[in-house]
Amino acid sequence: MLRNGLEPWHLLIVAIVVIVLFGSKKLPDTARSLGRSMRILKSEAKALKEEGGSGAAPGERTRPSAPADAG
Repeated sequence: MLRNGLEPWHLLIVAIVVIVLFGSKKLPDTARSLGRSMRILKSEAKALKEEGGSGAAPGERTRPSAPADAG
């Protein structure tokens, strides 16, 4: 279907649509908040990677043992 992936003119069309939708006044704020979010995501991924090396794998939780029968 998409053998060549994104062509430069595809990116140009996407940029024009974004500018029309959001306007040129909101774009710097949007870019700033996107950059901030990417930094947070990167730092959290790094922390997860470091934490994963020194214990259980991320997302892997131990199940609590079933309570003993009282009867």
